[in-house]
Amino acid sequence: MSVTFSYPTSVYVVRCCSMIENNDQHKQQMNSGIKVNGSYRSPVKVDSLSLAGEASSAATLGHVVSVIETGQRQNIPTKKQLVDPNRQGLIVEGGVGYRQTVVIRSYEVGPDKTATLETILNLLQETALNHVWMSGLLGDGFGATHGMIRNNLIWVVSRMQVLVDYYPIWGEVVKIETWVGASGKNGMRRDWLIRSQASGLIFARATSTWVMMNRKTRRLSKMPEEVRKEIAPWFIEKHAIMEDAYEKIAKLDKEAKYINSDLKPKRSDLDMNNHVNNVKYLRWMLETIPDQVLESHQLSGITLEYRRECGSSDIVQSLCEPEEDEIVNDIGKQDYSTGIMNGFSMASEIIKGNGILACLEQNPIKFTHLLQLKGEKQNEEIVRGRTTWKRKLGPIPFSP
Repeated sequence: MSVTFSYPTSVYVVRCCSMIENNDQHKQQMNSGIKVNGSYRSPVKVDSLSLAGEASSAATLGHVVSVIETGQRQNIPTKKQLVDPNRQGLIVEGGVGYRQTVVIRSYEVGPDKTATLETILNLLQETALNHVWMSGLLGDGFGATHGMIRNNLIWVVSRMQVLVDYYPIWGEVVKIETWVGASGKNGMRRDWLIRSQASGLIFARATSTWVMMNRKTRRLSKMPEEVRKEIAPWFIEKHAIMEDAYEKIAKLDKEAKYINSDLKPKRSDLDMNNHVNNVKYLRWMLETIPDQVLESHQLSGITLEYRRECGSSDIVQSLCEPEEDEIVNDIGKQDYSTGIMNGFSMASEIIKGNGILACLEQNPIKFTHLLQLKGEKQNEEIVRGRTTWKRKLGPIPFSP
């Protein structure tokens, strides 16, 4: 592969080749700002990438990289943007909402070629950050506005609920819509809808509540007036999930049926706020779900209530308790795929016009979860959760 670096004073060509003599020949052409054979010298900042065209040889491909010493690699907007062609994003909902088109990639799906819930949560987080990016309010933090940066504040999620009707499949194109609204005096609500681009069918809905925490003291903070003035114009009254009242999640103890101890955060689990990203908690929770449930059911809903942050040095314990233990024990003894498809309940629901999902929703399995710290901070809660599982069906085709 041939790469040309255009610099204000000179041009350098780097060829990646397995031939030793070729490497030696081109090492002499390298400037001190280029990486050679794994050793770094003085770094340069990349401002933009542009395609240079096809190389003369069929075995080489050329790209021109414009390197400007004073350039910015992020180019965070300082004013509101209506279109982001790089992310296929648009400002919608009268100028305050955000919609992004996404293709489900191969590394975002599981063995059944459908997107995992962890993928769904990552997409929700990414579109939320892109929404702030497009607004022109983004500072240099993890979704923090300029006013939040001045007050040394960061966002932390206190509650999240996700409901999934269908999981998109590998290669499927989906549209994700997100918007924000007020949540009490000091919080913000963010909602999402994930739809099929082909049919408009809603795959998933989500809602969340966010509060502010002081970056230094790690304590929750009231919303400063200057921050309220920044974000209030973006608030709208629209809900992806309507809830009259939150259903309290019970706290588990050492008598929980399923326990996974000594979970240790990895460095890759930390986000830009230097604590374990909330999406990683889902993985720890699912590790306590019995294998027979994972094989015969799919996760259709999850509610998370966050209590405290988790750092890189913490050791975590995951507890799980089924709401109806006898149902879990009976899962492996029955062939639900045959029983459901031939059963009268399925037929009656279809006749009523309620469809296949209505039948599956009649007998979901629910689990209560708790992640807590071990060691000196023993039994300090990190997050409580509740998961709902519905029986799996074969792939359901969707027509555009």
